Amino acid sequence: MGNLISINMEENFKKNQEFIQSMSKIRMERQIQLQYQIQERQMAMQIAKNRDFCLWFTTFYVTAAGGLYTGFRRTKRSYLLFPLIPLTFVTLYYWDLAYGNKIHRIRMEAEHIMTHEADSLEWPCGLPSPSSIDQGVMETEEKKKIHPPLL
Repeated sequence: MGNLISINMEENFKKNQEFIQSMSKIRMERQIQLQYQIQERQMAMQIAKNRDFCLWFTTFYVTAAGGLYTGFRRTKRSYLLFPLIPLTFVTLYYWDLAYGNKIHRIRMEAEHIMTHEADSLEWPCGLPSPSSIDQGVMETEEKKKIHPPLL
């Protein structure tokens, strides 16, 4: 009789372990998907921000170029056109970033770095460990004791 109960408990324990493992796998997959969707949304926001800035900067560029060109035509002094050179580069950079394929080139470069230059991505002093985190907490508590906050 006792043997039958222990066999049922072992079977239930194994089923429970399998259930827990499957739930952990599902939870991990959902967390990965959540992080991916958050990253996609952040990237979309960044692209939208770049496009908005590009439109504003282009408006500034056109206005400045019109004013500088008008000044050049009135005075015939070529140095009035020199500010257009860096403004043109900046405007073209933002147009490439907002509407061109610069994001794809950046992604390709990042993939190249991750595959061929992985040592550049290492954190200084390695990954934080639980002991280093505990040590940091203890140090901040000691600092609070030595220098209490003023109210």
